[in-house]
Amino acid sequence: MVITGPSGSGKSSLAFDTIYAEGQRRYVESLSTYARQFLQLMEKPDVDSIDGLSPAISIDQKTASRNPRSTVGTVTEIYDYLRLLFAKVGHPHCPKCGKLINRQSVSQIVDIVAGMPQGKRIMILSPMIRDRKGSHEKIFEKVKKEGFVRLRVDGHLYNITEPITLDPNKKHTIEVVVDRLVVKNLQKKSLTLKSGQSIEEKNEDRSRLADSLETALKFGGGIVKILDADTDTEEVFSEHFACDHCGISIPEIQPRSFSFNSPHGACPDCHGLGAKLKINPDLVMPNPRLTIAEGAIIPWATSAIRLAGTPSS
Repeated sequence: MVITGPSGSGKSSLAFDTIYAEGQRRYVESLSTYARQFLQLMEKPDVDSIDGLSPAISIDQKTASRNPRSTVGTVTEIYDYLRLLFAKVGHPHCPKCGKLINRQSVSQIVDIVAGMPQGKRIMILSPMIRDRKGSHEKIFEKVKKEGFVRLRVDGHLYNITEPITLDPNKKHTIEVVVDRLVVKNLQKKSLTLKSGQSIEEKNEDRSRLADSLETALKFGGGIVKILDADTDTEEVFSEHFACDHCGISIPEIQPRSFSFNSPHGACPDCHGLGAKLKINPDLVMPNPRLTIAEGAIIPWATSAIRLAGTPSS
Protein backbone atom coordinates (compact mmCIF):
# COMPACT_ATOMS: atom_id res chain seq x y z
CA MET A 1 0.00 0.00 0.00
CA VAL A 2 1.25 3.48 -0.93
CA ILE A 3 -0.15 6.71 0.48
CA THR A 4 0.42 9.81 -1.65
CA GLY A 5 -0.72 13.38 -1.46
CA PRO A 6 0.48 16.99 -1.06
CA SER A 7 2.30 18.19 2.01
CA GLY A 8 0.01 18.62 5.01
CA SER A 9 -2.78 16.44 3.62
CA GLY A 10 -2.54 13.95 6.52
CA LYS A 11 -0.43 11.12 5.05
CA SER A 12 1.59 10.60 8.22
CA SER A 13 -1.49 10.84 10.43
CA LEU A 14 -3.25 8.17 8.36
CA ALA A 15 -0.20 5.87 8.36
CA PHE A 16 0.97 6.24 11.97
CA ASP A 17 -2.02 7.47 13.99
CA THR A 18 -4.66 5.34 12.25
CA ILE A 19 -3.39 2.26 10.40
CA TYR A 20 -0.36 1.53 12.58
CA ALA A 21 -2.15 2.39 15.83
CA GLU A 22 -5.10 0.10 15.08
CA GLY A 23 -2.91 -2.77 13.84
CA GLN A 24 -0.65 -2.59 16.90
CA ARG A 25 -3.64 -2.26 19.25
CA ARG A 26 -5.28 -5.38 17.85
CA TYR A 27 -2.04 -7.33 18.16
CA VAL A 28 -1.51 -6.31 21.79
CA GLU A 29 -5.11 -7.21 22.65
CA SER A 30 -4.53 -10.74 21.34
CA LEU A 31 -1.77 -11.32 23.91
CA SER A 32 -2.23 -12.60 27.43
CA THR A 33 -2.92 -10.30 30.36
CA TYR A 34 0.57 -10.98 31.72
CA ALA A 35 2.24 -9.95 28.44
CA ARG A 36 0.08 -6.87 28.00
CA GLN A 37 1.32 -5.35 31.24
CA PHE A 38 4.76 -4.91 29.68
CA LEU A 39 3.44 -3.32 26.47
CA GLN A 40 1.83 0.05 26.02
CA LEU A 41 -1.67 -0.22 24.57
CA MET A 42 -2.30 2.53 22.03
CA GLU A 43 -5.55 4.46 21.94
CA LYS A 44 -8.22 3.40 19.46
CA PRO A 45 -8.11 5.69 16.41
CA ASP A 46 -11.18 7.69 15.40
CA VAL A 47 -12.45 5.39 12.64
CA ASP A 48 -15.65 3.42 12.16
CA SER A 49 -14.09 0.13 10.98
CA ILE A 50 -10.92 -1.27 9.38
CA ASP A 51 -11.00 -4.75 7.77
CA GLY A 52 -8.14 -7.10 6.93
CA LEU A 53 -5.60 -5.31 9.11
CA SER A 54 -2.56 -7.30 10.30
CA PRO A 55 0.02 -6.40 13.00
CA ALA A 56 2.06 -3.44 11.76
CA ILE A 57 5.62 -2.20 12.20
CA SER A 58 6.30 1.53 12.31
CA ILE A 59 9.51 3.00 10.90
CA ASP A 60 9.87 6.69 11.67
CA GLN A 61 11.78 8.98 9.37
CA LYS A 62 14.86 10.25 11.12
CA THR A 63 18.47 11.11 10.43
CA ALA A 64 20.54 7.94 10.34
CA SER A 65 24.05 7.75 11.70
CA ARG A 66 27.03 7.39 9.40
CA ASN A 67 28.24 4.21 11.08
CA PRO A 68 29.46 1.86 8.32
CA ARG A 69 27.78 -1.05 10.14
CA SER A 70 24.36 0.64 10.16
CA THR A 71 21.65 -0.99 8.05
CA VAL A 72 17.89 -0.68 7.73
CA GLY A 73 17.60 -3.47 10.29
CA THR A 74 19.81 -1.80 12.90
CA VAL A 75 18.28 1.67 12.45
CA THR A 76 14.72 0.32 12.80
CA GLU A 77 15.76 -2.03 15.66
CA ILE A 78 14.25 -5.03 13.82
CA TYR A 79 17.73 -6.51 13.50
CA ASP A 80 17.77 -7.94 17.04
CA TYR A 81 14.48 -9.76 16.47
CA LEU A 82 15.69 -11.18 13.16
CA ARG A 83 18.87 -12.53 14.75
CA LEU A 84 16.82 -14.27 17.42
CA LEU A 85 14.43 -15.66 14.80
CA PHE A 86 17.23 -17.03 12.60
CA ALA A 87 18.96 -18.62 15.60
CA LYS A 88 15.79 -20.43 16.72
CA VAL A 89 14.22 -21.56 13.43
CA GLY A 90 17.29 -21.70 11.16
CA HIS A 91 18.56 -25.01 9.77
CA PRO A 92 22.36 -25.12 9.33
CA HIS A 93 23.83 -26.73 6.23
CA CYS A 94 27.30 -28.06 5.55
CA PRO A 95 29.52 -25.43 3.87
CA LYS A 96 31.15 -28.16 1.75
CA CYS A 97 28.39 -30.46 0.48
CA GLY A 98 25.36 -28.31 1.30
CA LYS A 99 23.56 -31.10 3.17
CA LEU A 100 21.51 -30.44 6.28
CA ILE A 101 23.69 -30.74 9.38
CA ASN A 102 22.48 -33.18 12.01
CA ARG A 103 23.44 -33.85 15.58
CA GLN A 104 26.53 -35.90 16.37
CA SER A 105 26.40 -38.72 18.91
CA VAL A 106 29.17 -39.74 21.29
CA SER A 107 29.78 -42.97 19.36
CA GLN A 108 30.26 -41.00 16.12
CA ILE A 109 32.80 -38.71 17.79
CA VAL A 110 34.61 -41.78 19.17
CA ASP A 111 34.81 -43.28 15.66
CA ILE A 112 36.27 -40.04 14.26
CA VAL A 113 38.90 -39.79 17.00
CA ALA A 114 39.71 -43.51 16.64
CA GLY A 115 40.36 -42.93 12.94
CA MET A 116 43.15 -40.44 13.65
CA PRO A 117 46.76 -41.51 12.97
CA GLN A 118 48.14 -43.96 15.49
CA GLY A 119 50.44 -42.43 18.10
CA LYS A 120 48.91 -38.96 17.90
CA ARG A 121 48.72 -37.23 21.26
CA ILE A 122 45.40 -35.54 21.87
CA MET A 123 43.82 -33.52 24.62
CA ILE A 124 40.07 -33.55 25.30
CA LEU A 125 38.84 -30.07 26.25
CA SER A 126 35.47 -29.00 27.57
CA PRO A 127 34.69 -25.30 26.91
CA MET A 128 33.18 -23.78 30.06
CA ILE A 129 33.43 -20.10 29.06
CA ARG A 130 33.64 -18.89 25.47
CA ASP A 131 34.57 -15.24 24.83
CA ARG A 132 32.91 -13.72 27.89
CA LYS A 133 34.06 -10.85 30.06
CA GLY A 134 34.69 -11.29 33.77
CA SER A 135 37.14 -12.69 36.27
CA HIS A 136 35.21 -16.03 36.37
CA GLU A 137 36.34 -16.94 39.87
CA LYS A 138 33.25 -19.11 40.42
CA ILE A 139 34.13 -21.16 37.34
CA PHE A 140 37.57 -21.91 38.76
CA GLU A 141 36.00 -22.98 42.04
CA LYS A 142 33.54 -25.23 40.20
CA VAL A 143 36.32 -26.84 38.17
CA LYS A 144 38.28 -27.52 41.34
CA LYS A 145 35.25 -29.06 43.09
CA GLU A 146 34.60 -31.37 40.15
CA GLY A 147 38.08 -32.85 40.57
CA PHE A 148 39.71 -31.60 37.37
CA VAL A 149 43.44 -30.95 37.52
CA ARG A 150 44.21 -28.83 34.45
CA LEU A 151 42.49 -26.18 32.40
CA ARG A 152 43.31 -23.96 29.46
CA VAL A 153 42.67 -20.22 29.73
CA ASP A 154 42.98 -18.11 26.58
CA GLY A 155 45.14 -20.80 24.97
CA HIS A 156 47.52 -21.28 27.93
CA LEU A 157 47.55 -24.40 30.10
CA TYR A 158 47.37 -24.00 33.88
CA ASN A 159 47.24 -26.29 36.86
CA ILE A 160 44.15 -25.79 38.98
CA THR A 161 46.37 -25.08 41.99
CA GLU A 162 48.08 -22.14 40.25
CA PRO A 163 46.75 -18.63 40.95
CA ILE A 164 44.89 -17.35 37.86
CA THR A 165 43.93 -13.67 37.66
CA LEU A 166 41.84 -12.46 34.72
CA ASP A 167 41.03 -8.95 33.58
CA PRO A 168 37.25 -8.56 34.11
CA ASN A 169 37.03 -6.03 31.25
CA LYS A 170 38.38 -8.45 28.62
CA LYS A 171 36.84 -11.51 27.00
CA HIS A 172 38.20 -14.88 28.05
CA THR A 173 37.88 -18.51 27.03
CA ILE A 174 38.15 -21.18 29.72
CA GLU A 175 38.41 -24.87 28.78
CA VAL A 176 38.74 -27.80 31.16
CA VAL A 177 41.26 -30.50 30.30
CA VAL A 178 39.13 -33.62 30.76
CA ASP A 179 41.68 -36.18 29.57
CA ARG A 180 44.96 -36.61 27.71
CA LEU A 181 45.27 -39.64 25.44
CA VAL A 182 47.42 -41.22 22.78
CA VAL A 183 45.49 -42.54 19.79
CA LYS A 184 46.33 -46.21 19.99
CA ASN A 185 44.21 -49.37 19.69
CA LEU A 186 40.94 -47.41 19.67
CA GLN A 187 39.31 -49.32 16.83
CA LYS A 188 36.41 -51.70 17.47
CA LYS A 189 37.38 -55.31 18.03
CA SER A 190 35.09 -58.25 17.36
CA LEU A 191 35.32 -61.81 18.61
CA THR A 192 33.92 -64.70 16.55
CA LEU A 193 32.43 -67.56 18.51
CA LYS A 194 32.40 -71.22 17.45
CA SER A 195 28.79 -70.84 16.46
CA GLY A 196 29.84 -68.19 13.94
CA GLN A 197 28.27 -65.36 15.87
CA SER A 198 30.38 -62.19 16.11
CA ILE A 199 30.36 -60.12 19.28
CA GLU A 200 32.17 -56.91 20.09
CA GLU A 201 35.19 -57.33 22.34
CA LYS A 202 35.60 -54.88 25.19
CA ASN A 203 38.25 -52.23 24.56
CA GLU A 204 39.28 -50.40 27.71
CA ASP A 205 41.03 -47.59 25.81
CA ARG A 206 37.95 -46.99 23.67
CA SER A 207 35.72 -47.07 26.74
CA ARG A 208 37.97 -44.51 28.44
CA LEU A 209 37.71 -42.24 25.37
CA ALA A 210 33.92 -42.53 25.34
CA ASP A 211 33.67 -41.74 29.06
CA SER A 212 35.94 -38.71 28.67
CA LEU A 213 33.93 -37.41 25.72
CA GLU A 214 30.65 -37.79 27.63
CA THR A 215 32.14 -35.85 30.55
CA ALA A 216 33.44 -33.13 28.24
CA LEU A 217 30.09 -32.82 26.47
CA LYS A 218 28.31 -32.59 29.81
CA PHE A 219 30.39 -29.70 31.14
CA GLY A 220 30.81 -28.04 27.73
CA GLY A 221 27.11 -27.74 26.99
CA GLY A 222 27.24 -30.33 24.20
CA ILE A 223 30.52 -29.10 22.70
CA VAL A 224 33.93 -30.76 22.99
CA LYS A 225 37.31 -29.82 21.53
CA ILE A 226 40.02 -32.27 20.50
CA LEU A 227 43.43 -30.58 20.68
CA ASP A 228 46.30 -32.10 18.72
CA ALA A 229 49.21 -31.75 21.14
CA ASP A 230 51.76 -32.29 18.35
CA THR A 231 50.56 -29.61 15.92
CA ASP A 232 48.62 -27.42 18.42
CA THR A 233 45.55 -27.56 16.17
CA GLU A 234 42.07 -28.20 17.47
CA GLU A 235 38.85 -29.62 16.09
CA VAL A 236 35.40 -28.83 17.45
CA PHE A 237 32.78 -31.55 17.83
CA SER A 238 29.20 -30.95 18.81
CA GLU A 239 26.39 -33.28 19.71
CA HIS A 240 24.07 -30.64 18.31
CA PHE A 241 25.15 -30.03 14.68
CA ALA A 242 27.52 -32.10 12.52
CA CYS A 243 27.79 -33.25 8.89
CA ASP A 244 28.04 -37.03 8.66
CA HIS A 245 29.33 -36.92 5.08
CA CYS A 246 32.16 -34.39 5.42
CA GLY A 247 32.80 -34.79 9.16
CA ILE A 248 32.43 -31.04 9.75
CA SER A 249 31.13 -29.87 13.12
CA ILE A 250 29.88 -26.39 13.93
CA PRO A 251 28.86 -24.87 17.27
CA GLU A 252 25.24 -24.31 18.14
CA ILE A 253 23.60 -21.43 16.31
CA GLN A 254 23.28 -18.37 18.52
CA PRO A 255 21.97 -14.84 17.86
CA ARG A 256 25.53 -13.51 17.92
CA SER A 257 26.30 -15.75 14.91
CA PHE A 258 24.25 -13.32 12.80
CA SER A 259 25.77 -10.15 14.24
CA PHE A 260 28.39 -8.33 12.17
CA ASN A 261 29.33 -6.44 15.35
CA SER A 262 30.44 -9.68 17.01
CA PRO A 263 33.60 -11.61 16.03
CA HIS A 264 31.44 -14.78 15.99
CA GLY A 265 29.28 -13.47 13.14
CA ALA A 266 31.41 -10.85 11.44
CA CYS A 267 33.40 -11.60 8.30
CA PRO A 268 36.98 -12.44 9.35
CA ASP A 269 38.36 -10.39 6.44
CA CYS A 270 36.38 -7.15 6.61
CA HIS A 271 35.25 -7.45 10.29
CA GLY A 272 31.66 -6.65 9.33
CA LEU A 273 32.42 -3.41 7.48
CA GLY A 274 31.83 -4.81 3.99
CA ALA A 275 35.16 -3.44 2.72
CA LYS A 276 38.76 -4.44 3.24
CA LEU A 277 41.59 -1.92 3.32
CA LYS A 278 44.78 -3.10 1.65
CA ILE A 279 47.98 -1.39 0.54
CA ASN A 280 49.03 -1.63 -3.10
CA PRO A 281 52.84 -1.52 -3.11
CA ASP A 282 52.91 -0.56 -6.80
CA LEU A 283 50.92 2.61 -6.07
CA VAL A 284 52.92 3.53 -2.97
CA MET A 285 56.36 3.00 -4.53
CA PRO A 286 56.05 2.81 -8.32
CA ASN A 287 59.78 3.34 -8.96
CA PRO A 288 62.01 1.47 -6.47
CA ARG A 289 65.16 2.91 -8.06
CA LEU A 290 64.50 6.35 -6.61
CA THR A 291 65.62 7.37 -3.15
CA ILE A 292 63.25 8.67 -0.49
CA ALA A 293 64.50 12.21 -1.08
CA GLU A 294 63.81 11.81 -4.81
CA GLY A 295 60.21 10.80 -4.10
CA ALA A 296 60.34 6.99 -4.17
CA ILE A 297 57.43 6.77 -1.69
CA ILE A 298 54.57 8.82 -3.10
CA PRO A 299 52.86 9.71 0.25
CA TRP A 300 56.16 11.18 1.41
CA ALA A 301 57.24 12.61 -1.93
CA THR A 302 55.89 16.14 -1.51
CA SER A 303 57.27 16.62 1.99
CA ALA A 304 60.60 14.95 1.11
CA ILE A 305 61.15 17.17 -1.92
CA ARG A 306 60.10 20.28 0.03
CA LEU A 307 62.49 19.45 2.88
CA ALA A 308 65.30 18.72 0.44
CA GLY A 309 64.84 22.12 -1.19
CA THR A 310 64.67 24.06 2.08
CA PRO A 311 67.91 25.95 2.71
CA SER A 312 69.56 25.32 6.01
CA SER A 313 69.62 28.23 8.42
